Amino acid sequence: MGTPIPYHFEPMTLTSRDIHDALRTVRDPDIGKDLVTLNMVKDVRIEAAQVTIGIELTTPACPMKETIRKDIEQAIRAKAAEVGASSPSIAIEFTARVRVAASKSASNPLPNVKHVIAVGAGKGGVGKSTVAVNLAVGLARFGARVGLLDGDIYGPSAPTMLGLAELQGGIRGEMLLPFEVHGIRAITIGKLVDPEKALIWRGPMAHGAFKQLALQTEWGDLDYLIVDLPPGTGDVPLTLAQLIPLTGAVVVCTPQRVAEDDARRAVRMFQQLGVAVLGVVENMSYFIGDDGKSYDIFGRGGAERMAATMGLPFLGAVPIHMELRRNSDEGTPLKNWAGNPTLASDLDGLCQRVASQISIATIAGGLLQPTLSMTD
Repeated sequence: MGTPIPYHFEPMTLTSRDIHDALRTVRDPDIGKDLVTLNMVKDVRIEAAQVTIGIELTTPACPMKETIRKDIEQAIRAKAAEVGASSPSIAIEFTARVRVAASKSASNPLPNVKHVIAVGAGKGGVGKSTVAVNLAVGLARFGARVGLLDGDIYGPSAPTMLGLAELQGGIRGEMLLPFEVHGIRAITIGKLVDPEKALIWRGPMAHGAFKQLALQTEWGDLDYLIVDLPPGTGDVPLTLAQLIPLTGAVVVCTPQRVAEDDARRAVRMFQQLGVAVLGVVENMSYFIGDDGKSYDIFGRGGAERMAATMGLPFLGAVPIHMELRRNSDEGTPLKNWAGNPTLASDLDGLCQRVASQISIATIAGGLLQPTLSMTD
């Protein structure tokens, strides 16, 4: 007998179908559906022992990106073992595109704005405008196209918080040109009237002023339009709910009981109008002193407990930060990400959780255009 010829076993390689089958087992942790069903898989390339996958996230502020990455790698390696293929080198290329719900109204007066998010509160003084401004700027930092509508026509805060004092507004035809500052586009009644003038509005006047700001501003293409509402349950929130299809509302509350009681009313208002409440933010949650101790000045955790009892997502706690107060007064919100890393982390976490709830609301059913019925 002759010398036996050695047999070289060539391991199998994964196919594109194998990769897609593996990705069908990977779920978006927030939305709960697999990546293929969600049309998040945009590219699969196989070159020898290298697999490159393009994944399109539903928001650039996706908080679960690293979890998705790990789950993809685990699923592909499990598939390789199942079919007897060699385990490949895996590269994942993430992009992001904010999506619009399929049910978006054809009569939407802002067709180039994907999501309108109201930021409201049951009472004044809880930091609603602070949350709205930093939510807008924070989402823009993640790469989203963001606008801020200062809808508090009684006490506009955007001129101060965005540092608009020395800037002049513009008009093109019959459209207002938003200020382009800190990576966002913003409009406020505070730059259209004398800053010393008391803003006294009857119901129809309030409706007209807000409508002009919302619909006669040249927003351009936006992923998110954040609307800072006046506190309470008055004319402007009702106007907004009737005027524009809302993705949802964020309710801001401080921990103490008196703020919680009013925040509940704000939640019930949005729910009565058919507007999804994306969650509750606890602002001024606690304070870290120079001694490093945490002080619960307003009774930490009240807003979180309220959210739990009402079955709402808790979007996070924002502590009292001296830098946050100073940067708000000076109109330099981007500095909130340039100094104290704890403050930056708190704000990024808030932005990511809000973006995540917007994606969930979009997939779950999308936009509603509420109608308001009034009885005598």
